[in-house]
Amino acid sequence: MNKKAIKAWIMYDWANSAYATTVLAAVLPVFYASVAAATLDTDTAASYLAYTHSIGMLCVALLTPLLGTLADLSGRKGDFLRVFAIIGVLATLGFSAIGEGDWFLASALLVISTIGFAGGNTFYDAMLPDLVPMERRDMISSKGYAYGYIGGGLLLAVNLLMIQQPGWFGMSSTLAGTRLAFISVSLWWLLFSIPIFRHAPRRPASPDLPGTWKGYAAVGVRRLRQTFLQMRRFPQLIRMLVAFWFFNDGINTIILMATIYGTSIGIGTADLMLALLLTQFIGFPCTLLLGAWAQRWGAKQVLIVSLSVYICIVILGYFMTQAIHFYVLAGLVGVVQGVSQSTARSLFSNLMPAGRTGEYFGFVNITGKFSSIFGPFVFGYVGQITGSTRWGILSLIIFFVAGIAVLLTVKVQKGMQDATRADQEEERNGSVGATGKSSDVR
Repeated sequence: MNKKAIKAWIMYDWANSAYATTVLAAVLPVFYASVAAATLDTDTAASYLAYTHSIGMLCVALLTPLLGTLADLSGRKGDFLRVFAIIGVLATLGFSAIGEGDWFLASALLVISTIGFAGGNTFYDAMLPDLVPMERRDMISSKGYAYGYIGGGLLLAVNLLMIQQPGWFGMSSTLAGTRLAFISVSLWWLLFSIPIFRHAPRRPASPDLPGTWKGYAAVGVRRLRQTFLQMRRFPQLIRMLVAFWFFNDGINTIILMATIYGTSIGIGTADLMLALLLTQFIGFPCTLLLGAWAQRWGAKQVLIVSLSVYICIVILGYFMTQAIHFYVLAGLVGVVQGVSQSTARSLFSNLMPAGRTGEYFGFVNITGKFSSIFGPFVFGYVGQITGSTRWGILSLIIFFVAGIAVLLTVKVQKGMQDATRADQEEERNGSVGATGKSSDVR
């Protein structure tokens, strides 16, 4: 293994997690409502922010499968990652210039930064099989998430001080401290991305690639279509994907709705922010520890255990009444969130054909984004018809139960054999796809 490249890969999670924690989870929602959308009423501002998130995710869902295909064909995942990361960095920096009432500009920047963040992660995830042999992926994948927790958590702690104590940083007001927080996130993201920019692995490009972008895109579209047709050759991968649709929707809904749920039952903003910090710092050691267990006992087994803990979380969340309860649940989320995502990533990488991880992770990305609309909808609908968000949070149990049920049917070793056999067939047949036409795989 290339140790420099692996360290650089892990460090990128440290870099871009600052955007996830400070911008998406903690600071931007408040900044959007109180500054960017200050001229709108509260309900309208909240709706506009929700629509903006949806538009951003839709753009990512539509773009990344094609871009992942092109990255595989060119062997230049690192170059695509660099472009998307810089897009995200510049858009995040732009938040610092948002003035009162600039909600449209803020929404546009959020869409662009979301494309940079989530699009870059598609290529980041797809690098894992290029860097790490199968027997080490569980541990390395977990290290990435673990370092993301600590990196994002450290900067979030500093950013909260910038906002709460702006004078310590030479700022005149909370708003000035918030603007400085956005600047710090963009600089952090860029600085700690430099290692992966320098050491990203490259694969040989396909000799049949056309010389123009138009032809390049045409090959990518054709190959993407074949990906959909060829999925039937990987039944274990399909089962894993269905399981992922369920449990990932549940996890994402908890992440998105936790603050709203805590607010609805009377927990203060300060406690919510501190609980978010607690999640980050508990997540670091627990993701490393459970990642080591996954390497020893198997990623599938550890993933099932972590999803079982999520079932306990939603049940306990239904009965939550005090801030201390929210801290306990935040701690439990910190224990299992990183390892559930990292083991899912390593399982996917093991079940995919090695030369096509970019497009397959793009496929996972697009279907995951579309499936993620159901969790928030179920949460909101159940809460509306029952008149209580408690029933909304409890309703999420169905996503974890269904995810575990499908995951139990996944035969990991059989899936690895399917992926290996597919690679060998394509090499032997001169990269001919399932349709019998040249798929330009190599």
